[in-house]
Amino acid sequence: MSAQRQTLLEDRVYDFIRSHNLVPPGSRIVVAVSGGPDSVALLQLLYNLRNALEVSLVVAHLDHNLRGEESASDALYVAELSQSLGLPFAVGGRDVKKYRQEHKLTLEEAAREVRYQYLADVTAESGANLVAIGHTKNDNVETILMHLIRGTGTMGLKGLAPASCRECGEHRVKIIRPLLDISRDEIEAYCRNRGLDTRADSTNLSLSPFRNRVRLELLPLMRDYNRGIDKSLLRLAGIASDELDYLAQNRDQAWKKVVSRNGEIIVLEKSRFDSLHPALQRSILRQAVSEVAGSLKDIEAGHIEDILNHLDRGAGKQVEIKGGIIFTVEHARYLLARKGKSLCPYPQITGEFEIIVPGESVHGNWKVVTGIIKGNRIGDDAGLFTCYLDYEKAGPGLVMRSRKSGDRFVPFGMNTEKKIKDFLIDAKVPFSWRNRIPVIVSHEKIVWLAGYRIDENFKVTENTQNMLRIEIVFRSEDQG
Repeated sequence: MSAQRQTLLEDRVYDFIRSHNLVPPGSRIVVAVSGGPDSVALLQLLYNLRNALEVSLVVAHLDHNLRGEESASDALYVAELSQSLGLPFAVGGRDVKKYRQEHKLTLEEAAREVRYQYLADVTAESGANLVAIGHTKNDNVETILMHLIRGTGTMGLKGLAPASCRECGEHRVKIIRPLLDISRDEIEAYCRNRGLDTRADSTNLSLSPFRNRVRLELLPLMRDYNRGIDKSLLRLAGIASDELDYLAQNRDQAWKKVVSRNGEIIVLEKSRFDSLHPALQRSILRQAVSEVAGSLKDIEAGHIEDILNHLDRGAGKQVEIKGGIIFTVEHARYLLARKGKSLCPYPQITGEFEIIVPGESVHGNWKVVTGIIKGNRIGDDAGLFTCYLDYEKAGPGLVMRSRKSGDRFVPFGMNTEKKIKDFLIDAKVPFSWRNRIPVIVSHEKIVWLAGYRIDENFKVTENTQNMLRIEIVFRSEDQG
């Protein structure tokens, strides 16, 4: 194997690819080549390693139409380089300025989005399964620092990953970065030693792009204070990555206990979520936002903190974060959904229907399960939608309906009647929810406002001989 890999740098890249399982044998890789040293070195290294890795390559180059003849000359150079290696290639052009205006982005953002969309198109058309990008160790340092300046959370400290997935329009592409452990100086030396002619992008010297200012101004200044700042930032990234991996394991366990779904709405059980460590809360919220939004693109640490700052607000309070995601505080749960989506998890209740005791009753998206239990020992499952009542007081003649004007009951723990309307207002229940909350009635008397409170007069006491257990199961209308 070493005989096929002719240089020490090739050995390092090969080992990096293997240690991170970046390239399964038989892969077809689209190599993004701009013509600069990083991408040309990436192409040459992968070309030299293609047999050892058991892969095939396709070269892709995009002309952003930003540098006139210079960019046209780069495209010609990449085409000739690909031909000299006997590799299939695709050279395309896109109007980045127009895309920027249409999507109200910075020039950097527009160029990046257009470039990845183009690479995704080439990947799909060529039957490839991977896209290789020439990001180096220096790019990673710059990225970590950029994240810090913008106000990142721990996730941003990870910097660039050896492999990641990206949604690009209708395509989802896996991106690999085989040079992430190689410095820019080493890349340039590799190109010189092998006589690789590369192109220089004049815009790399401009101080307009944020990354260029970090590279040309900020990092040199920081190295005056700490010559090892690059190593320090990369070490920080490694620590953050390890700790986030550990946190993700704990998050997955907590997720099962705290999170449920009602159609496209993610529901967090309030008491359990509130009891979690803030680090776990942030991790669960990021995952929840990612599932609702489809990705974490444009979601920053500040957005997650905005949600956390609303946890102690009253029921009915909402916060909207970037991307049209709404977080709602409810009496006993938190809800996360897209803007415009009905955040009420309950289906509609039409009319009223009789509840079979004991047995199961189904009405639309609602199911009520009842049973008679001897004694007065209330089960551990009593909660929002499971209650225990004194059977002799509640009796078998139960119906379920929505609230009516003038409905009153004595909320558990109180000794005076209260209008259900006032109770729900005091509980900060959103107005649009109130007519969907099940009311369980026995002979015209309300015994349970499901999800909230039973009536004090029907509670289980030490004199109770038989209990009536009622469990309500529902399926949101979004679930079909």
